[in-house]
Amino acid sequence: MLVQIDKSLVTQIKVKAAEIGFAACGIARADAAPAAGERLRQWLSEGRHGSMIWMEERAHHRESPAGLWPEVRSVISLGMSYAPATDPLALAGEGEAGRISVYAQGQDYHDVVKRRLKELARWIVGQASDADLKVFVDTAPVMEKPLAEAAGLGWQGKHTNLVSREHGSWLFLGAIYTTLELESDAPQHSTCGSCDACQTACPTDAFPAPYRLDARRCISYLTIEHKGPIPHEFRAAMGNRIYGCDDCLAVCPWNKFAEAARANLAFQPRAELTAPALADLLALDDAGFREVFSGSPIKRIGRDRMMRNCLIAAGNSGSTALIEPVRALLDDPDETVREAAEWALLQLSHDSKI
Repeated sequence: MLVQIDKSLVTQIKVKAAEIGFAACGIARADAAPAAGERLRQWLSEGRHGSMIWMEERAHHRESPAGLWPEVRSVISLGMSYAPATDPLALAGEGEAGRISVYAQGQDYHDVVKRRLKELARWIVGQASDADLKVFVDTAPVMEKPLAEAAGLGWQGKHTNLVSREHGSWLFLGAIYTTLELESDAPQHSTCGSCDACQTACPTDAFPAPYRLDARRCISYLTIEHKGPIPHEFRAAMGNRIYGCDDCLAVCPWNKFAEAARANLAFQPRAELTAPALADLLALDDAGFREVFSGSPIKRIGRDRMMRNCLIAAGNSGSTALIEPVRALLDDPDETVREAAEWALLQLSHDSKI
């Protein structure tokens, strides 16, 4: 049901969003990002989504808000900061430690953001009882980044992620779809200019052109979404990255305006995930993996995929101290883990007398 509403509610929504922890809030019409669907279709047709088949299967829902929910009239786009207090690239030379993407070092953002979205949605219903609303984090077929751009939160940078003048590249995004006719904010447009820092920082050349990403070459995709062995052409470039990659985000000049103190406390890094020792991780069985990564988004990939990633990192480390932890996985029940262990042991043999 279409619900007309007074303009004052928009201001109240933004105030309430800030109160419950959102660093950014903007509103767009449901049809405010018409080009997003065409870009998605092109990306899929080129196969750049890799094995993320769900992108294809629900493309008709993802192309526009109305494709998922025909009754939607407005989208409330929200961002929660996870700006790091330390340099995300600081561990680049620490071969015996694994690098975990900043966003995954604290609590699972899916849970945190969705809980706050529901809180805001309940409050809105209390103000406009005839309104219908639906809340989404990034597990739903929603184009959060184009919608956030249309709502004025920032713009999609050349690395394809959202860039904010106030929060740099460090925003978790969520959306509330509603039948309310809300006054829209002005969209933002790219101010990346001639900067290509994110493009040149990518260790695997995952950007065929500015504003375009080939997920099949992206370390975040390879360490998180990709199943089976990591293609050999990317293994050396992975370095000690075992979950995700921050390189293209971390070098964005707009990050200088992001304030770590404004980040949600739930996303403060857990000490054991800031620089985990590869030797300790390689010793984890399934129960140990679940215990270490309880409450973390990392738990979603499972123990075997994490072992694969850690073994690639071990093979790149040049550390003979990791030979025995690697050797112990040569008889692992998982075929992909065994293959990665064999590869890592071969790499490490160059620096030892095996």
